[in-house]
Amino acid sequence: QVQLVESGGGLVQPGGSLRLSCASSRSIFSIYAMGWYRQSPGKQRELVAEFTSGDRTNYADSVKGRFTISRDNYKNTVYLQMTSLKPEDTAVYYCHVRVITAPYDYWGQGTQVTVSS
Repeated sequence: QVQLVESGGGLVQPGGSLRLSCASSRSIFSIYAMGWYRQSPGKQRELVAEFTSGDRTNYADSVKGRFTISRDNYKNTVYLQMTSLKPEDTAVYYCHVRVITAPYDYWGQGTQVTVSS
């Protein structure tokens, strides 16, 4: 059982910054993958950034150079620092973890990020 609590979303102007946080109820040290997805109405949920096995990171091409994922293993928390935000970044952002046992995938409730003038 894994519970994820997200925070940090909000309304910002283009070019602004936000930092999202996701706190896990269990240790994240042995989690297979942990990161962030986003979804806009009528669109499929897409990967934004994640840590994977071997402490590697993956980023969507659209956010490379603008977003940075980090984590604090002691606090069981993963962060997403978002800079140079664009209107197309507007979405609900979901924390995600993947473990090695069923049901494998766990999701937070999401936090809204809106980028608008």
